[in-house]
Amino acid sequence: MIQAVNVTLRLGKKALFEDVNIKFTEGNCYGLIGANGAGKSTFLKILSGQLESTSGEVVITPGQRLSVLEQDHFKYDEFPVLDTVIMGNARLYEIMKEKEAIYAKEDFSDEDGIRASELEAEFAEMDGWEAESNAASLLNGLGIETEHHYSLMKDLNGSQKVKVLLAKALFGNPDILLLDEPTNHLDLDAIAWLEDFLIEFENTVIVVSHDRYFLNKVCTQIADIDYGKIQLYAGNYDFWYESSQLLIKQMKEANKKKEEKIKELQEFISRFSANASKSKQATSRKRALEKIQLDEIRPSSRKYPYIDFRPDREIGNEVLTVEGISKTINGEKVLDNISFIMGHNDKIAFVGGNELAKTTLFQILMGEMEPDEGTYKWGVTTSQAYFPKDNTKEFDNDLTIADWLMGYSPVKDITYVRGFLGRMLFAGEDGVKKVRVLSGGEKVRCLLSKMMISGANCLVLDEPTNHLDMESITALNNGLIKFPGVALFSCRDHQFVQTTANRIMEILPDGTLIDKITTYDEYLASDAMARKRTIYTANKEDDEN
Repeated sequence: MIQAVNVTLRLGKKALFEDVNIKFTEGNCYGLIGANGAGKSTFLKILSGQLESTSGEVVITPGQRLSVLEQDHFKYDEFPVLDTVIMGNARLYEIMKEKEAIYAKEDFSDEDGIRASELEAEFAEMDGWEAESNAASLLNGLGIETEHHYSLMKDLNGSQKVKVLLAKALFGNPDILLLDEPTNHLDLDAIAWLEDFLIEFENTVIVVSHDRYFLNKVCTQIADIDYGKIQLYAGNYDFWYESSQLLIKQMKEANKKKEEKIKELQEFISRFSANASKSKQATSRKRALEKIQLDEIRPSSRKYPYIDFRPDREIGNEVLTVEGISKTINGEKVLDNISFIMGHNDKIAFVGGNELAKTTLFQILMGEMEPDEGTYKWGVTTSQAYFPKDNTKEFDNDLTIADWLMGYSPVKDITYVRGFLGRMLFAGEDGVKKVRVLSGGEKVRCLLSKMMISGANCLVLDEPTNHLDMESITALNNGLIKFPGVALFSCRDHQFVQTTANRIMEILPDGTLIDKITTYDEYLASDAMARKRTIYTANKEDDEN
């Protein structure tokens, strides 16, 4: 059990949290949600002791071990991968190192023998002999192949490091598990594995995530941060949303009835207060009026952008033809003879763990990279808008937001441009902010404004939900669902893929393509998918052996 008791955190004059009282108990997975800036990550840091609150305290059941998903991807660069995972149980790792140091002594004394015996007993009690196999199992589940388990952390790429740090947090069955955006940089297979792990996990989990499907799968309760308070709701994310909306509706209806009653009492008092025969009744109604209190309904701090892609022209039957595209990067063949024809109703999701292949294909189709072999052709009625995974070049200038978007606008009118910025929650003075200093989420909203203003009928989006809050992801999801053009996109958000795509493509690790006209859930459940994964795993094990 972990509990916040009267926790307040002040940043200058502003109170980010005020008198928060909340208890997180064993056997539950809590989804910590709230708008960007509400303080989700900050609250996790208070719970973990990384940040001290202004007042109040955090209480943890004595003897329980708390584990946190760390965010510093370079902290363990000089350590082997397996060691890094085992460090998740600090005491176990400490015992292992002390044992190694004792047994390495040339002048092994009686005292060393006694100490070694004590350590061996504690080591066995903590299932130390299973530590390496348990760590390896976590790594394999998250997609870190055995060949990397004895590598140094610095030899892994960014995505692999994230998975190792996640395995470190999960290692050793912690009593309390704090996870801040654990699905970031995970492919959909790894996310599915993590979902299963957390569903089976029997202790306390508190997780921050913008992935609605993930929260629906793993959460038993939702802790909603709004205006410095945290309200608990039983159930998953969808249940929270329905419950919170119902509560607001009920409060509004109750206030409406109270307002009608107030009006009725006021009319009676105004009409009969000077009438001697009715004075007692008027006085009684004044007392009744004074007792009526309207419920305070504070508007949520959440803000939803308005995302509406409107193509300037209808798309024809010939959209995109890809024939035999291959590409090798740094000696690795990431695309191998990729061919497909895109229809005028297609919204294609590219899924799977081969991120470089997806990004490479999008760059080729948008003319930013040449294929080694093969061709592609866009239909004459098509116009494309592109959301790149790496947007660094887009914002490497000193333009204001308004001037930056004006450069892409077919209508050179500041009011017209500001209208698109307003839809994406850039209001008033925001328009004069320099694009160079924008946050990750603000840059994404700028790029979506650029795509909307283009009037394109074909959208190519490479991981557009990265850096977005849940409200913006929901708005983008809805915008793509109703978009009358075509789209090719990659995304790690399961619900986004499931509700948007009508065609699924997966580029396998060998660079070849699986292409299915189906929903994402149907694709995952298909026998062909299961066979493909089994065959690929077996082949890989054969190669390693």
